[in-house]
Amino acid sequence: MTSLHEHAPAGQQPPADRPVALQPLPAGVRRTVLPSGLRIVTEHVAGVRSAAIGVWIGVGSAHESPALHGGSHFLEHVLFKGTDTRSALDISVQLDEVGAEVNAFTAKEYTCFHARVLDTDVPLAIDVLGDMLTSSSITDEDVEAEREVILDEIAMHDDDPDDVVHNLFAEQAWGDTPYGRPIAGTETSIAALTAEQVREFWRAHYTAPGIVVSAAGNVDHDEVVRLVAAAFDRRGFLDRTADPVAAPLLHAPARPAVQDVRAGTIVAERGFEQVNVVLGRRGLARGDERRFAMGILTTGLGGGTSSRLFQEVRERRGLAYSVYAFTTQHVGAGLVGVGVGVLPSKVDATLDVVRRELETVAERGLDADEVRRGAGQLRAGLVMGLEDTASRMHRLGKAEIVGDRLLDVDAVIARIDAVTPEDVAALAAEVLRGPEVLAVVRPG
Repeated sequence: MTSLHEHAPAGQQPPADRPVALQPLPAGVRRTVLPSGLRIVTEHVAGVRSAAIGVWIGVGSAHESPALHGGSHFLEHVLFKGTDTRSALDISVQLDEVGAEVNAFTAKEYTCFHARVLDTDVPLAIDVLGDMLTSSSITDEDVEAEREVILDEIAMHDDDPDDVVHNLFAEQAWGDTPYGRPIAGTETSIAALTAEQVREFWRAHYTAPGIVVSAAGNVDHDEVVRLVAAAFDRRGFLDRTADPVAAPLLHAPARPAVQDVRAGTIVAERGFEQVNVVLGRRGLARGDERRFAMGILTTGLGGGTSSRLFQEVRERRGLAYSVYAFTTQHVGAGLVGVGVGVLPSKVDATLDVVRRELETVAERGLDADEVRRGAGQLRAGLVMGLEDTASRMHRLGKAEIVGDRLLDVDAVIARIDAVTPEDVAALAAEVLRGPEVLAVVRPG
C-alpha cells in the first residue's frame, strides 16, 4: 500500500501560513488555482491512452512533533480504510475493476496519493482520491487495525540492510531532529499514537490551500479541473476562499542555510551475511543551483560502470558487487555519500579505497571525459524518465508542492551541459572534505 521516501533543523518552528509565489510554467503545462487555494497542474502527453494522477499534500514527517513521530505515514495508511460512502473493499473493487495502479508514499516534506489509469477512467480515479482525502472515516477500529500493519512494515524495513544503513546514516548525520528520524516512526512512537491524534493531524494539515493535484497523460486540463472541483467538494472542503499556502518549514522567506552534520560512526548488528556501509558528508540543500554539478559529481564517483568507485572497488579489486554514490537534498539539509555492501573480511580494504578516491576527487575534481560522461547519463535519465506519464506527474506535483521552479526539459539539459570540470572541482573540494559520517550494519 505504501512506500517511504526520502524535516527541518532542530528548534526551527513552522512559519505562519502565507501565500505561495506561483512560479512560471514550461510550455504545455497548465495550472489552475481554485478559489479555495487548491492547485491543479496538468500536462497533456500526445500519443498515450493512459493518465497518471497525483494528490500532493504539503506535509510529511518534517512537520511532526516528537509526540507525532510517524503520524504522516500512519495517516497515509488509514485514508485507504474507507469513507462516508465507500468501504475499504469498495475502494479496492472499484479501482481493480478498471485495472488502476494505486498507491501512496510519505516523504519528509510531503505526502502523495497517486493512481495510473486508462484515460477513460480518469473521472473514477479523481473521484476516489478526492473522496479518500476529504471524507475518510478514520474510525478507532481502523486506526488500531492499521497500527499492526505499520508495525509489520517497520519490521520489514528493519530486515532490509539498505533501509537500515540509510536510516542509521541519517540518524548519525542529523541526530534526534526531524531530518534524522525515520519517516515511518518507531515501534514506540507508533504504539503511542491515538486515533484522535491521527484525526487531528488530518484535520490540521489536509486542507485545500496546501494541496496540489497533478495529472499527466491523455488529459484535458479544463476537464481535470472540473473533475477535481467536484471530487473535492465534500464536507465543505472547498468552501473557504484562500490563497494556496506554503507548507510549514518548506518556504521560509529565505531558504535556510544547509544544516551541519554530526561527524562520527554509528554501528548496528543484524542477521545479515554482508556488512553494509554508507560513508558520506554534508551535501547541498534543495534549490542550490549547484545541484547539476552535484549530479555529475556523484555520477562520476559512483553512477555507472565507468565511474571511479565501480572501477576501483569492483573491477580492479573485486571487493564488492555493488557500490554507488548518491546525494540527498532537503530544503534545509543535504548529504552526499557512498554506499557499498561487502563481506566482513573486506570492510577495511573497501573503506580505504573509498576514502582514497574521495580525497583524490576532492583534490583534483573529475577530468573532462568524466564530466562529459556524467552529463550524458543525466541527460538520458531525464529524457527517458519523462517518457513515462507517472514520472511526468511526479515532476509536476513535486515541483509545485515544494515551491521549486519547474524547468522545461531543454532548460534542464542546458544547465547540465553548462557544468564545467572547474565547477565540479570546486564543489568536490567543498563537500568531500567535510566531517565524515559513517554508518555500518554488520552481522551479529
